[in-house]
Amino acid sequence: MGPFAAFPARPNSSTSWGISIKLIIIAVLLLLLLIPSNMVEGLITERAENRDAATAEISSQWGGPQLVLGPVLVLPYTVRSQSEKGVITEETRYLSLLPDTLATTGTLAPERRHRGIYEAVVYRAGLRVRGAFQAPPLADLGVPAADVRWSEAFVAVGISDMKGIRNGLALNWDGRNHPFEPGVPNAAVLPAGSAPTVSTQFNTVLNERRRLSKYRGDDDDEMHSGSATNGLSVAIPMPDEAALTRRHTFSFDLDLNGSTGLLLAPLGRQTTLHLSAPWADPSFIGAFLPVRRTLNGQNFSADWQVLHLNRSFPQHWRTDTDRPAVDESTFGVRLLVPVNEYQKTMRAAKYALLPLTLTFLVFFFVEVLTRRRFHPFQYILVGLALVIFYVLLLALAEQMPFNAAYGLSALVIVGLVTGYAAASFRHRRLTLVTAGVLVLVYGFIFVVLQLQDYALLVGSLGLVVVLGAVMFLSRNVNWYNPAPELPAAPELPGEAPAAP
Repeated sequence: MGPFAAFPARPNSSTSWGISIKLIIIAVLLLLLLIPSNMVEGLITERAENRDAATAEISSQWGGPQLVLGPVLVLPYTVRSQSEKGVITEETRYLSLLPDTLATTGTLAPERRHRGIYEAVVYRAGLRVRGAFQAPPLADLGVPAADVRWSEAFVAVGISDMKGIRNGLALNWDGRNHPFEPGVPNAAVLPAGSAPTVSTQFNTVLNERRRLSKYRGDDDDEMHSGSATNGLSVAIPMPDEAALTRRHTFSFDLDLNGSTGLLLAPLGRQTTLHLSAPWADPSFIGAFLPVRRTLNGQNFSADWQVLHLNRSFPQHWRTDTDRPAVDESTFGVRLLVPVNEYQKTMRAAKYALLPLTLTFLVFFFVEVLTRRRFHPFQYILVGLALVIFYVLLLALAEQMPFNAAYGLSALVIVGLVTGYAAASFRHRRLTLVTAGVLVLVYGFIFVVLQLQDYALLVGSLGLVVVLGAVMFLSRNVNWYNPAPELPAAPELPGEAPAAP
């Protein structure tokens, strides 16, 4: 039997109109309480943004998220044009050539840095880049050999945040070392790409999916505002076209500071990457997953292999044509901080209406099935206590593990509402019913928060069970004449008997 089954229906002065008015009042109160609930969601977002700002500040001083582009072999050439008045003008353009093979091996040394209560991950990357160039004949590329300025040929490398460079860079070209210099004569000699976003896990999925989305919106320019146009270059003079079409090997070592994540672009006809790090929570991001990966306790290693057929940009381009964008082809790793309090707190806040509705239903049934009446102000007090749960959860989750914060917050709020219900109901069984409902609701939400793939399924089934329980418990209520006289029941210790 349900908790209210002991209350027989007896005629009294309550009417169906009174019940309807009370339901309308409760519905209005629920709608009003959604306002502070939405304010709580705004607070969660604000705290997540504060954490993002702290992470960005640390990154700006150490080295930001990194995207490495290159190397790219660039040939300057001269284009002559004649005006209607016979004036001949010359313009310098560039032909960019991508390598045949590009192999990168590296290790990441992560460190945790703090700014106040917020934590960010920075790393030091040691990368070894090697490969080979073998260019096709210039006739196939639409550039006359006579127009190429062979002595000005150079190799360019793009790095999204150059202040992270920790060592002097030298390119080993066919066995000879050539030091890099900062800057490139034209940003279009390198493809356009953006580094990983500096964000908490709360925003990561949205941002990364948006960046890699096949269909771009009106904010496309904003997404490319962080494009890696920062570059290094080194002069590699070419004697002639015959020298260009020979096979040339290259290699260089890059010691790089970065934060959050590291991305590479598959610029070779065959591109490989091997990364390893003493980090337990890597997130493999970008367009390609590793072909092999090993997660071993506190360490990981991963290998990628990408062909030029897997990407959408060509092996060469000229600066008078469209600059290729590599965002849909980059790949790498993000070092996650194993703290997702903002994501879980936001997910919990999405269920704010559930404990509010069920707790108000308990109070409503007590009103309908007993002689006691509750003022809307009492409903508001209980509702505000249930909303404060999420503020308390957010505050505690920033200081301790989320599960512990959730348990402590639930204990405080369940105790507070149960105590208020005991003072209002002055009936032990009804008080226990209220406490039981709250424990079940917060327990159910906690279980849903632990799930990822099955959260929607379990949440939907739980709501069906809740609705079925309410239907079952109210099946025998005579809504046109529902209010009985409260039967005798054990009173709580120290409480005064209820007034008739």
